[in-house]
Order: sequence, then C-alpha cells, then structure tokens
Amino acid sequence: MSAESLHLHGIEKIKTDFSYLLKLFKEMLESIGEKDLADGLPFEPSNRQLQADEKLAQAIGICFELLNLAEENAAAVFRRKSETQLGIESTRGSWGETLQQWKANKVDERLIALALQKINVTPVLTAHPTESKRLTVLDIHRELYLLLVKRENPNWSTAEQSVIKSEILSLMERWWRTGEIYLEKPRLEDERSNLMHYFLNVFPNAVRLSDQRLLDAWTSMGFSQNLLEWPEQFPAIQFGSWVGGDRDGHPFVTPEFTADTLRLHRESSLNLIKAELFNLAAKLSFSSYRNQLPQAFMEEIEATAQRLGSKGQQALDRNPSEPLRQFVNLLLVRLENTLSSPPEKNEKVYFRTSGELSSELRKLRNVLIALGATRVAKQWLFPIERMVQCFGFHLAKLDIRQNSAYHEKAISQILKASGNGDSDYANWDEDKRLTFINQELQSNRPFLVVGTSCGQEADNVLGYLREVKSYMDLYRADGIGSIIVSMTRSLSDLLVVHLLLREVGLQHARLPIVPLLETIDDLEAGPEIISAYLSHPQIQKQINKIDHFTQEIMLGYSDSNKDGGILTSRWTIYKAEERLTEAANKFGVKLCFFHGRGGSISRGGGKIHRFLDSMPAGSMSGQMKMTVQGETIANQFANRLTATYNLEMLLAGTARQTMISADNTPKDKLYGIMDNLVGSARKTYRELLDHPNFLEFYGKATPIDVLEESKIGSRPARRTGQRSLEDLRSIPWVFSWNQARFGKD
Repeated sequence: MSAESLHLHGIEKIKTDFSYLLKLFKEMLESIGEKDLADGLPFEPSNRQLQADEKLAQAIGICFELLNLAEENAAAVFRRKSETQLGIESTRGSWGETLQQWKANKVDERLIALALQKINVTPVLTAHPTESKRLTVLDIHRELYLLLVKRENPNWSTAEQSVIKSEILSLMERWWRTGEIYLEKPRLEDERSNLMHYFLNVFPNAVRLSDQRLLDAWTSMGFSQNLLEWPEQFPAIQFGSWVGGDRDGHPFVTPEFTADTLRLHRESSLNLIKAELFNLAAKLSFSSYRNQLPQAFMEEIEATAQRLGSKGQQALDRNPSEPLRQFVNLLLVRLENTLSSPPEKNEKVYFRTSGELSSELRKLRNVLIALGATRVAKQWLFPIERMVQCFGFHLAKLDIRQNSAYHEKAISQILKASGNGDSDYANWDEDKRLTFINQELQSNRPFLVVGTSCGQEADNVLGYLREVKSYMDLYRADGIGSIIVSMTRSLSDLLVVHLLLREVGLQHARLPIVPLLETIDDLEAGPEIISAYLSHPQIQKQINKIDHFTQEIMLGYSDSNKDGGILTSRWTIYKAEERLTEAANKFGVKLCFFHGRGGSISRGGGKIHRFLDSMPAGSMSGQMKMTVQGETIANQFANRLTATYNLEMLLAGTARQTMISADNTPKDKLYGIMDNLVGSARKTYRELLDHPNFLEFYGKATPIDVLEESKIGSRPARRTGQRSLEDLRSIPWVFSWNQARFGKD
C-alpha cells in the first residue's frame, strides 16, 4: 500500500470512528429524554432546526471532542501501518527517519552513539490558564479513547462488543451530566494533581516505549548492538514542573505550597521506584544452587544485612538461597529508610541520592552479565535503571519563576529594613545598581537578622528561597530546577538574584539563574545581556569550577507575539538564538535554550519535529527545555501511544538538530528581506496597538472580558490587576484574538 493509499485509509477511518461515536452519543441523548437535541445536531442532515442554547452548545462541543478522539486513534493506526508497510523510517521526525538520514550521509555509528549520550531534554509541565476542561472530564476522555481502541480487536464476540458499546454509552452519559468546563477556578492543588497523573502514570511508560522505539530503529539500521544497550547510552530525559514554583503574578503560590510540592514530588518518586523494585525482586528467582555468584557479591549482601539490623535479616530470610532477590530486598529496606525519615548519621542504611541507588543497580547488572543472563538484565533491570536515571528521587524538577519588577520591590524593602538610607532600588539607574551589587557580592554577610520582616514582596521572595534551602540541606539540589527571572531587561536583573540567594544562605548553591527574554526589545538585547553576565567575575568563578558549564536561557513566544506580532516574534527569536549562541561560544559556554512555547501557532505551537527543525543551525547544544502548557498536556500525553510519539519527536528532533553544524549552512541568507518584512509588519502592528482608542476597540472586537472571567486556571489573567494592555497576560491576549470576529470596510 502506498503512502497516499494509507493517508486515504486514515481519513476514511476517522469518518467511520466519528460516525460510530456520534451515533452512540445521539443514542445516549435519546435515552435520557433529549431526542430533539439529538436530532438537531448539525453533523448529519436533519429537517429539524433548534434555537441555540446552552444544551446545544454543550452537545456540539462534545461532538468536536469525539472527533478529536477519532483523529488521535486514526493517527496511531496510520503510523503503525505506515511503518509496517513502508519501513520504520517512514514516520516523519521519528528515530527511524533520523537514523536513516545519518546512515545515508555515512555518519559513523560510533559518532552517533556518542551524540545520543549528549542529549538531555526536559519537558516542563505548566498550569498556565489554557485548559478549560475539568480534570474529571479529562479522565473520561482517556477512558473513552481506550474503549475506542479496545473495540478494534477483531476477536471480540458479538456479546463482548455489546459490552464495550454499553461502557461507551455509560461514559458519554457521565460526561454529559458532569459538564465540560470549570464553573469555579481550579485550586493549585487541582492543577498539581493533574500534573502528578502524568508524572506517575504516563511518563514512566512513555519513556520505556520511546526507548524501545530508538532500539528498534537502531537494530533496523544494522548498527552495533553494544553501542546502545544500557541506560547511560540512551539520551537523557528529565521532567520539570512550574506548579508550585511559578509565582510570576500568582499570589496563591506561597512558600508553604512550594515546600509541600517538593515533598510530594520526592515521596511520590520514591514510592514509584519502590513499586518497581518489588516487581524486580519477583523476577529474580535465581537459585544459589544453580548459579555461581561472585564471592564478593555474596559477602556484600551479608555485610549490608548486618548494617540494617533486624530488617536486614528479615530481608534475607524472606528468600533463602535466592541471593539476587535478597540483594533487591535489602535495597528496598534502604529505600524504606530513605522514604520514612530524614538523613541519619549512618549513611549506609539509606540512600542520600538517587545516584547511590543507581550504583547498586549497576552492581546487580554486572552480576547478571557475569552469569550470562544479559537478556534478563535488559528485560527486567533496564527499566528500573532508566526510571531512576530519568526521575531520580525528585520525580520532576521544580522551577522557581518570578518577575524582575517583583525582585526590585523585594530588594528595596530589604534595604529599607536593614537601615540603608538609599533604599529606592527600583528607581536606581543601571550603573548605580551594578556598582551596588558588585560591592555587595564581595561579602558573604546577609542584609538582615534572621526573622526580620520587610514587606510583602521581600517576605515572599525570601520565604520560598528559604524553603528551597531547607529542601537542599536535606536532599541536595536534584529536585530544584532553575531560578527564572521573567522580563529580564538588564544585567542587574540577573545579578540581584545572587544577593537574594545570599540572604538565605544559598550563595554557593550554584543554582541556575535564567533570564527570560520576552519582549522584542529584550530578545534583541539578549546577546549583550548574556555576554555581560558570562563575563562577570561571579559567573566566571562558576565557569572555571564547573566542567562543561551550561547557561540556560528562556525564550518567550507568547509575550513577544503580544509585543510585536507573530512574524516579528518568530524572526526575532530565530536571530536571538543565533546571536546568543555566538556570544556564549566566545566564553566556551554551551547554551540550553528553554522554549516557552504554547499550543497555538502564535505561541510557538505546532508539530514538535517541525518546531525543532526550524532552529538555527549550530544553536542546539544537545540540551533543551520546553514548556508543555495547559490543554497541550492532554493533547500530547493523555494516551500512551500519543505520549510515546511526542516524546520520540522531542528526543529524535533534538538529536537531529544537535548534529547540524553552523559551518554546513549556506551563507547567502536572505536576512535583509526578512528584516524589511518584519520591520514593516511590526510598524503596522504597533500603530494598531498604540492607537488611543485601541483598548475600546479591543474590548468590543474580542471576548477578552469573557476570558478574564473564565475559570480556566488558578492564576489571575492580569499580573497586578490593572486595566492596561501592559498588565494583561499574553495568554488571554492570544486567546482573545483567536476568537475575534470583525471585518474592515
């Protein structure tokens, strides 16, 4: 079957599945007394005409969601058939296509293997207010998708198919009676619970399947098996979160909520690993009578059991004559100690870090290999080694984000409380700020006596940074992501964070301080800002001390679009990546770009592999972070196969782009033409926004008033509550224009 035939078959499948779901939906409506509504749905010919009302709007909305489910299932089926009939390389952006391209270009497989080990990507889940569906409804979507897949099994009997149909009807009725959208704003706890579902129930399986996809493609290309066998040879993937750490204009993210989130992440990750270790122990029923194990390994089991006391002896007694199970049982005891209590003086009875557990699992792997049980190690041990590598003891890294203007208020309050006569930091010019900061950075002393209250902003900033320190004192920095400074506009916006960290005793913690370049002007000034930052003595010390120092830079898609329009935004970001990379190269520093993209095109959205392929050549270091926001979380990761596909696109696309050198790109770039187009577009765009009557027009031409009142996120639509264009967040701005309906005479 040709690619075109497969495509047509996919379209036909969408029609068939949607027709089936629509038929059942109408049957459900009729069964609950809504026959007129069922007959009036505008998806099939009907003689009836209904007046628009809330019920009809809800019914039409559900029909579109059913169509989305049909399309998602058809896409998964299409990819399967395409790879079966056209080869594993037929899926655009996949590992198969990527490895095939490298092989065709005669790239040595050993260079490819080395490149894969340098890849490190981090999808960061956020709770930006872009998801209107209730969490309960999202769960119903997942269940319905699974039933849609389940009914495709040709071996079901008529009775079994009838049961599946009944389950679908029941789900649809639950959906109808539940309601589609939030009637009250979701709490932070609700948003966190939603993300925890993905971290615990989706991503572990998706990583496993994505790894298998890479391995299948590797084998299909005929590459050497020993170059891609164990977790350390696979691309690194970690996960991040903003829920509990993103406080830019979000008054409800308190220091206490940050601390609670960090604890929840840690406990959940340890319990996840614990469950996997139990499963592993069940598989390793190797008898000491039939397997000759190394004497050193047997002695270590005995020594560990003695250190663990009675619990250690119980671990041995549980599986006599099965030393591999005993070894895992002892790991479980140490993990229980890690989970149940803070670190103790005797470090051998618990794990300080996930790296220590990884070392123990590596010992077990080596024993299995020595026994000739490599197949068993790959089947049962590899998944848990990979899990520990990806999730650690922290599950997801929590980024801490705050606005530069908020930091200015905080430092002003701190200076005033400390008795500094000139405390109006927010109104100092840049030279005065830098002189002050540079002088202060020579000292390790804080401004304040512990416990001093300074004001709302200062108390909040210092409060959550103290919680970060408390966590790091116990568990180190693995669970902490980056300190992100929204609206970074100058060098002082970054350096002042070092003073705030000093105030809570984190001046030597080496936490990544990350500029977020959001407006067009800030993106254009970014290379100058980052050059000044990397050349600063404070950062030079870190560069000289840390091997392979990497500087993270976040790029804002929504705000730059709001500021300059879509074309200006995307072109400015493209050039910023090139110029930022050139600036960092002068210091021998690699950059990790953090792309703050959303779901719509105006927010940097679109297919992941196409997005990655659009990066400037030479700008990808192998490390990358990317936000996954609002409704795109469910769209990309709600179902196992879709989640696996999107992780594969992210990993393979990053690897593919990393292998492209800036030296291999044509030099006759048509930048002049693009600059002229962007200049004209931005001028016209700003004439509209800067018109004195624009706000009145905007309020009437778009549903911004409805969006501001909608219950689609815990965070306010405006940063400070002012009725101004500058204060309006970029996301409701984008959404309001997407819904605009007006014409020009």
